[in-house]
Amino acid sequence: MASSLTSAGVVWAFLSFLCAAASCVGFFMPYWLLGSQLEKSVSFGTFRRCSYPVRDESRQMTVMVEQCGRYASFQAIPSAEWRICTVVTGLGCGLLLLVALTALMGCCVSELISRTVGRVAGGIQFLGGTCHIGWAYYCTGGGAAAAMLVCTWLACFSGKKQKQYPY
Repeated sequence: MASSLTSAGVVWAFLSFLCAAASCVGFFMPYWLLGSQLEKSVSFGTFRRCSYPVRDESRQMTVMVEQCGRYASFQAIPSAEWRICTVVTGLGCGLLLLVALTALMGCCVSELISRTVGRVAGGIQFLGGTCHIGWAYYCTGGGAAAAMLVCTWLACFSGKKQKQYPY
C-alpha cells in the first residue's frame, strides 16, 4: 500500500489518533470535578454527572441518586459557562478526530496528504487543542496539549513532496 506520509507523518498520524482518543475519553467522562454532598461522593463533567441530588416530593426531602447519567436536556446543564464549555470542548474533540482520521487514511492512500495539507491539518489540530479546558480534565487537557505541541509540529513534516507531472 502506498502512503502519502513521510516517516514523521506516520508518527504524527498515530500520535494524533492517541491524542484525539485521550481528549474524547476525557470529554465524555463525568470526573472533571469531584466532591461530596449529603455524605456521598459526587462528580460531574460538562454534560454528565454521577451521584446527584433530586427532590423526592412524596417524602418532601432531597435524596441522592447514586448513578451516572447525562443531563435531561442541554438547558439542564447547571450554568451558561458549562454549556459553552460543552460545545467548545465537543468541537475541539471533533476537530482532533477529523485530523487524526484523515492522517490515518494518509498512511494507506497515496497522494492524500501533501506538505500543504499536512500544515493545514496541523493548524486545525492546534485550533482543536485550544478548544479544551477541563481526571477527565487532565486527560482532555493532556491530549489537547500533545495535539497542540507535538502533533502540530510533526504535521509540518508529514506530507511528501507532490510529484510534478509533465502534462
